[in-house]
Amino acid sequence: MLSAMADTVTRLNAALEGRYAIERELGEGGMATVYLANDLKHERKVALKVLKPELAAVVGAERFLAEIKVTANLQHPHILPLHDSGEADSFLFYVMPYVEGETLQARIDRDKQLPVDEAVRIATAVAGALQTAHEQGIIHRDIKPANILLSRGEPLIADFGIALAVGAAGGARLTETGLSVGTPFYMSPEQATGDQVVGASTDTYALGSVLYEMLVGDPPYSGSTAQAVLGKIIAGEPVSAVKHRPAIPANVDAAVRKALEKLPADRFGSAQEFVRALGDEHFRYGELATVGAGVGVGLWKRLTLVGWSLAAVATLALGWSALRPEPPRGVERFSPLVGFQAGEPANLLPDGSGMAFRQIDQAGPRLWLRRWDNLSPLLIPGTEGVSVNHGPEFSPDGQEVAFRVTAGNLLKVAPLFGGVIRTLTDDAICCQRWGSDGFIYYRSVAGNINRVPAAGGAVESVTQLDGDLADPHGDFQVLPDRDLGVFMAFGPPPRIVAQRLSTGERRVLVPGMKPFVTPTGRLLFASLEGQIMAATLDAEAMELTSPPAPIVEGVAINASPYPLYTVSESGELLYQTGSVQTGAEFVWVTRSGQATPVDEGWSFQPGGANAAWSLSPDGTRLAVRAMTNGNLDIWIKELDDGPLSRLTFDETEDWSPHWTPDGETMTFTSFRGGDRDVWTKRADGTGEAQLLYDGEASIIEGFWDPDGEWLVLRAGANLGGQANTRDILALRPGVDSVPLPLLAEEYDEVEPALSPDGRWLAYISNETGSYEVYVRPFPDVSTGKWQVSTEGGIMPVWAHSGLELFFMDDSRDLIAAEFDAGSSGSPVGEKETLFTLPPRYFVSPANTVYGIAPDDQRFLMARPYQGSAEESFVSELILVQNFFEELEQRVGN
Repeated sequence: MLSAMADTVTRLNAALEGRYAIERELGEGGMATVYLANDLKHERKVALKVLKPELAAVVGAERFLAEIKVTANLQHPHILPLHDSGEADSFLFYVMPYVEGETLQARIDRDKQLPVDEAVRIATAVAGALQTAHEQGIIHRDIKPANILLSRGEPLIADFGIALAVGAAGGARLTETGLSVGTPFYMSPEQATGDQVVGASTDTYALGSVLYEMLVGDPPYSGSTAQAVLGKIIAGEPVSAVKHRPAIPANVDAAVRKALEKLPADRFGSAQEFVRALGDEHFRYGELATVGAGVGVGLWKRLTLVGWSLAAVATLALGWSALRPEPPRGVERFSPLVGFQAGEPANLLPDGSGMAFRQIDQAGPRLWLRRWDNLSPLLIPGTEGVSVNHGPEFSPDGQEVAFRVTAGNLLKVAPLFGGVIRTLTDDAICCQRWGSDGFIYYRSVAGNINRVPAAGGAVESVTQLDGDLADPHGDFQVLPDRDLGVFMAFGPPPRIVAQRLSTGERRVLVPGMKPFVTPTGRLLFASLEGQIMAATLDAEAMELTSPPAPIVEGVAINASPYPLYTVSESGELLYQTGSVQTGAEFVWVTRSGQATPVDEGWSFQPGGANAAWSLSPDGTRLAVRAMTNGNLDIWIKELDDGPLSRLTFDETEDWSPHWTPDGETMTFTSFRGGDRDVWTKRADGTGEAQLLYDGEASIIEGFWDPDGEWLVLRAGANLGGQANTRDILALRPGVDSVPLPLLAEEYDEVEPALSPDGRWLAYISNETGSYEVYVRPFPDVSTGKWQVSTEGGIMPVWAHSGLELFFMDDSRDLIAAEFDAGSSGSPVGEKETLFTLPPRYFVSPANTVYGIAPDDQRFLMARPYQGSAEESFVSELILVQNFFEELEQRVGN
């Protein structure tokens, strides 16, 4: 046996030479043997799975490889992606990421039974992945604990579509040989009877079996032989998990029983319906509807059951662990339904009597005030254009609100019931906090924390980006003694930091996001898993004196990532549940404003506010930065409905893709070198990424001029070291040793764009107090300067003809400005408004987030995914009154 195994590994290594090097066998399943291998091209560990020889002989290489392509582009956070597949020396193989951790089967074998809340959470995540696949017509057919990997507690479905590929490729011959697709314990009755055509309910049945096993410790039906198991599946009596474990909530048991019905028509219509039943404490099913009816929701948190429809908001309610102390009297939880749009920022009044929230309507984004004693929200005047970034902030007396306006990075203050609006700074990106010392703290354009007097005045720097804390900062809270503050370093990974204002001394306290210190010295923060954690802070020593403990689960984390919760000084907690990463889709928009999806049904995760993408010179390919299993990578999409392929694979974040003029290579920025530099890689994916520019300044984006002579760079801070401005540089690689500061003045110069002939540079600057579009000759920018926009302007894009320059003004109107390079006066001519950009379309005062087709007649733009924006997740707004009372009991001394 050992010699045969060694011979197989030797043959495989010889056949895969130069591509993969096998280290050892990891395990063997019903369809494949799994090996740990090195991906030589990408320098990473992978799981290389080789189809069993007898199965490969039946299926055939050509059919198997053709069918497996169906699942190659299937993407979901809980689906292990397919890296590669092929044939080598008669072996059929496929390659997936190597995940350190254990299978769900190993976890069950070790612990026998899982906590109910954890079992339901795992089943919910798997159901979300299944729903995504089912909507694309893909059935897994072999859901089982051994095919569910646990990575840092999160489930990943492995071998997705492999059973489908084997079944579809083998067809009738598979049945004739006696081989089957699926594992007996988890087979649906229709699979057990040999049906080759099965539907989504087969996966739902298998998931019900897996959840049953997580709860009870054994599969629903067992036997000494596979035939005995299949016989019980087909004709056995219905099972009930609550008979073996009475603590299981009645609705969970009912949901499992319905999922395990013999007839597909009697099961749930979809995986999402299964999840809804798991989240509805009133759900009952069948003859056992009264069994365990007195058992409450108990141990598990229903608010972690997310991923479906906004229409189901009212069906969710908050559950707390039965093993934890009962909350003291006076702690109340309810959902203040206000027509709230999920994912929008909100904040509580200091006394907890109401909230302010952002809402988008035909007038655009504005702030509204909802007091709990009033059914109707009130508009806060003067808050038009409020940013989505991290929400409004009330003054300590609750009479004013500070907010950020996207256009111009303006930090403004508005009285709640009308009055003079004051602008405090044009340097605010996000994360403002109104301090008890009369200052408003915010993250600057450069990424550090600045503060400005709430009444207006000089801006002061509070934190510095250096050392281990060179990542952007935010959410600075000054403590009562006014000399200590806590803030968040965004990471990755995000961390909570304490800092003395008088000395600048600082210390990392704990990994986490969005800190809040209560009057009693408890530090609250959020984890990436959606938990609100609590620990005791010793302000004098700047350290935690108790280990962090989870207090609330199921808090929504957006794509930034950033938690959607807020705490009032009086002790109320307000948070959103679910997932707000609803995805985005690209659309072609005509010059008259008519939009058509690029690829119906395709969406992507843009990965935060700094979204970036680039249309190839010939208009046939799109480079997009998207979130992949929590990591930001560059992908290439063939337009309109072609395949999607991943270009970068490094574990660090990649940003700002730009095509070279010939469309053969991609430039992008990345942290892979330790700081943010410019890298390049062939667009066809061959070869390794190469470092193109490594300088002192943090480079946000870099691209070539049409002749390939100049590399244009946008820096996060100018070369003079001023932390509050962004600059535009240029470099001739091989000629210049340092970049030439094209535009490096005391204000922002952002969004550089070169004309098709390379002679003109368009950009935006806030030198007048708001962003406007300008053009200058290139590369000698000192010989002329013309202002293009007059009512605000961002995102300049040149027409391919060079005769027009497009931009968007403060009214979200897309403007086409005539451009005549041969004019004896200003080259900027008449301007025409083409259309008004609809609400929620992506815009940015930092990155140009649209492109134009080669014929200059269509614009490529992005908007929230229409197919899922209102149905892909459940999100509820939860208010916890007197939250501090419970907090004190839970954290203790």
